[in-house]
Amino acid sequence: MNDPERAMLLSVHPRFATAILAGSKTVEVRRQRVAAPPGTPVLLYATAPTMALVGMARINSVHVASPKEVWSAHCAQTGITRREYDTYMSGATQASGLMLTDPVSFDEPVSLSALRAGGTFHPPQSYRYMKSDDLRQVVEAGPVVASALREVLGDLVPA
Repeated sequence: MNDPERAMLLSVHPRFATAILAGSKTVEVRRQRVAAPPGTPVLLYATAPTMALVGMARINSVHVASPKEVWSAHCAQTGITRREYDTYMSGATQASGLMLTDPVSFDEPVSLSALRAGGTFHPPQSYRYMKSDDLRQVVEAGPVVASALREVLGDLVPA
């Protein structure tokens, strides 16, 4: 397996996290340019009311273009309506469509309180990259997900 340099922590609404993990939503859209290489692991943080790491996926590719072009290419895979998309993208000049693959649900989500028990943990507004120190905190907070993380992230996850 190709060990990635980093993992992405992606905040999504619970309904989108559920759809991504079920495989019915395969494209996540963002208002800014996302530069992540294919194979980048993505940890899915479901926002309120769930407030927990619920699973993971991988980036297959990223399509950066105008909001209109991203919608035209991926509307059927986004899991949102055109109205929701237009509202979200209002004022944006660029959009990114993250094509996600290999979703894995965690048997036991890792709650925000568990993540914060090991130090300062702040879920991102949109997304952020995680290095090994961040991942160590996740593993310590949710030992039940440690093996799943190690399987996907390899040496990036400390033992």
